[in-house]
Amino acid sequence: MDQRKRIAIYGGTFDPVHSGHLEVGRRVSQFFAIDEFLFMPARLAPHKVGQEAASALDRYAMLALATQDDPRLSVSQFELDGPGRQYTVDTLGHFRSRCGDLVDLFFVLGADSWAEITTWREWQRLLTLANLIVVTRPGHETDVDDFGGATSDIVDLRGENKPVTVDMIAAEAPRIFVTDVVMIDVSATAVRRAVREPGGEKLEQLVPPSVADYIRKYGLYRNTNEQ
Repeated sequence: MDQRKRIAIYGGTFDPVHSGHLEVGRRVSQFFAIDEFLFMPARLAPHKVGQEAASALDRYAMLALATQDDPRLSVSQFELDGPGRQYTVDTLGHFRSRCGDLVDLFFVLGADSWAEITTWREWQRLLTLANLIVVTRPGHETDVDDFGGATSDIVDLRGENKPVTVDMIAAEAPRIFVTDVVMIDVSATAVRRAVREPGGEKLEQLVPPSVADYIRKYGLYRNTNEQ
């Protein structure tokens, strides 16, 4: 019997968390038989300096509200409690050393982040610390064959409906899994734009009711200038 535990970390600004993020957590947990799925809000995302519209506390609070009724999902404060800017390679290094050899560690990222992976700090080392799960966006092409790494490490699961089996997880070397199990295409930009629309009915379609209530209560995103 396989006794290895599977932990997935989903990093990002979550500004704010929306239904697409939550669907990633649920579907990835199911498809990859994840035991613990952690949303990891960044205190300050290195690639998005100057773009953040809500405080770290607000973003964490909205994540806590959005996940409180789903025991499969939880929120980590690790990067929020860290000293200033936190890089993904440092976060994964911490969890890799803490988890030990009986844990299969996964890092979940969207297609947009995958397209920029070679610009991340120590990205090649990052690929050695955890299995990557690249979640594609419906209607968008995702290139996985030309990223500067070993294509033999890529497992393309697009079109597959069967859960990932134990033998797909290589204990000796992390792999890059590409999946299209999430078919909801929602962006945080669309959410922030919906806040400024008259009536605000569209907001309820993009985020959980508890998050919509929080946004309205504290007047978040009313003054953003995005188009």
